[in-house]
Amino acid sequence: MNTRPSNRLSRLNKSCKNGNSLSSTASACPTCSVHRTPTRWQPKQRRSCNVVSRKPVELSQTDRNTLLRQQAMNRVQQGDRLGAIEIFNELIERHPDNATDYNNRGLVYFQNGQLEEAIADYDTALDLNPCLDSVYNNRANYYVTQGLYLDAILDYEMALELNPSNVRAWINQGITFRDLQMYDRAVESFDLGLHLGRLEGHIYAERGRTYHLWGDWNCAAADYQRAIDCLPESAASTANPSVRLRQQVEIWLDELLRPLEF
Repeated sequence: MNTRPSNRLSRLNKSCKNGNSLSSTASACPTCSVHRTPTRWQPKQRRSCNVVSRKPVELSQTDRNTLLRQQAMNRVQQGDRLGAIEIFNELIERHPDNATDYNNRGLVYFQNGQLEEAIADYDTALDLNPCLDSVYNNRANYYVTQGLYLDAILDYEMALELNPSNVRAWINQGITFRDLQMYDRAVESFDLGLHLGRLEGHIYAERGRTYHLWGDWNCAAADYQRAIDCLPESAASTANPSVRLRQQVEIWLDELLRPLEF
């Protein structure tokens, strides 16, 4: 007894004869030629990262001025005083009422030997702000170079009245008293400066020199040794004032001890 093929199989054979292509069941009919469109390999698309574009940071006027002042100080440390003066010129042109910039430019002028320009800037700074203790200290140093010791003492006193913790004013005042052979007043200034706990090596050196000139050799030798212990022996910059002062103290100590050698 012959079994009749199922309707599904007869439909499949019929479609094969007609050349129809059924991609889903093509393997069931090996005699059919199935045409497939070749698919090219596509690389997987990477997920793009969202890149946030950042705007360049814009400095405020205050931050820019602070940066310029720091650049000027760096120029001074590198020995480029003229470059520092140019930067201060720019700052003063922008802000002609800033007393601190006049004071700083005056100090660089002073260090560069331009004394007339220095005193002019100091006076302008005090006209703009008569309460800046550092300007009085700097102007007093100028007066000392001109032999105007009384004017210098008065400016040091004003600096210390405005700011008793200005250790450099104490040191400079003590040196000026010593130059005037007022040794007791010099030692008093150095003693008061030591209480501030800063620049001890410098103060010991200058107080030791005062004792030395005053004839108190024991106190002088002790202070010289304290100064040598505090001051650096070497530094990255040969222009470091602390290194130069230590070398000077060693010379003073050698001069002090030489008469004691037999």
